[in-house]
Amino acid sequence: MKPTRLLLIWLGVLLGIGIVLGSFRALGVDVAQNIQSIGWGLLLALLLLAMLDAFRLKRLPSPRLQRQMPGSLALGRWGEVRLDIQHDYHQPLNVHLFDHVPDGLSFENLPQLVELQPGQHSQIGYRLRPLKRGHFSFERCEINLPSPLGLWSDRRYLPLIDSTRVYPDFARLYGAQLLAVDNWLSQLGVRQRQRRGLGLEFHQLREFREGDSLRQIDWKATARQRTPIAREYQDERDQQIIFMLDCGRRMRSQDFELAHFDQALNACLLLSYVALRQGDAVGLSTFAGEQPRYLAPVKGSGQLNVLLNAVYDLDSSQRPADYQAAANQLLARQKRRALVVLVTNLRDEDDEELLTAVKRLSRQHRVLVASLREEVLDSVRQAPVQTLSEALTYCGTVDYLNARAELHERLTAHGVPVLDARPSELGAELVTRYLSWKKAGVL
Repeated sequence: MKPTRLLLIWLGVLLGIGIVLGSFRALGVDVAQNIQSIGWGLLLALLLLAMLDAFRLKRLPSPRLQRQMPGSLALGRWGEVRLDIQHDYHQPLNVHLFDHVPDGLSFENLPQLVELQPGQHSQIGYRLRPLKRGHFSFERCEINLPSPLGLWSDRRYLPLIDSTRVYPDFARLYGAQLLAVDNWLSQLGVRQRQRRGLGLEFHQLREFREGDSLRQIDWKATARQRTPIAREYQDERDQQIIFMLDCGRRMRSQDFELAHFDQALNACLLLSYVALRQGDAVGLSTFAGEQPRYLAPVKGSGQLNVLLNAVYDLDSSQRPADYQAAANQLLARQKRRALVVLVTNLRDEDDEELLTAVKRLSRQHRVLVASLREEVLDSVRQAPVQTLSEALTYCGTVDYLNARAELHERLTAHGVPVLDARPSELGAELVTRYLSWKKAGVL
């Protein structure tokens, strides 16, 4: 409990009167005795009122609060939180309310001044924006309650326990269900290449149409129906995709608001959504993190929720990436042939270790290495050079990019495809490569 501005003003006024009267006495000016008595009387009355007001404030019950908030939030997106306030006060009160928001969540419209009217409930709202993923607990709210006479303000902490989960930015994934798949993919910048041949899985028999190949004709069905009957094929729908996600220190780089690790998670979820819609199975294997996680490939739309719940609190660590150990773990768990998407940030020192691990994986699986490229590298390479410092930065950037390009070329020469993309473009590039391989029948 602390004094308000009103009490401090009254104390200041009485103190000023006392100083003036004391100055008069020091200068030998006669001051009426009743004036001094009035001053002391006012001070005593103020002290008694302050004590009475403080006593009434302590007996004043705290309002009852209830928080309404979503059970899950999307990383980087604003969410709404409501606070319902119930009370039994018989006179209007203006209170300041502040909700204790956990670290990792930014907020707007806090604290707020709320006017509590007798017999009425009040409600306020504020906005939250998650800056990182994970599980967040809300433990209490803070309220500044004024005394009936306005001389004191009591800060009270009201326990109010709630929790929410912050998932990767999956809102666009669920919103995409309202659109046609082709239209949705085109809006994301996904380029679908023309199919070079037929699919590998038989779909149905139908009448021969103009533009069909003679190889599609089913001669037995044609003889029975006495009209040309063609076989229609579709892309295989029983394939498996596993993401090998690097959770090491190289994924902690950050260009804008989201770290490379969060961008990689969004890209993996985006491709997972597309692959599950195509009838394929999707799984996950992490390495170089605090607690490696593994999800076996499973088909069905429910697998996306499983993936979200498995990675929402996943974070990068300070550990280096051990590609050989990660490859050994995956080979021990995944026996069936699958498309393995290794998401990492390659360096030139990864040459031998990475090449050995990827070649072992390639004996049993189809491997795609997705290497994240920092946005700042492209910015420095395209910026004009005018000073010595800028020239040194430019030369170092070009040398670093050349070393990365040499490593990518060595991997490609050994039959390992490499996707070099900026983090913000990784999702669309992965979907483009997946669809092109699927239509070409090379998975």
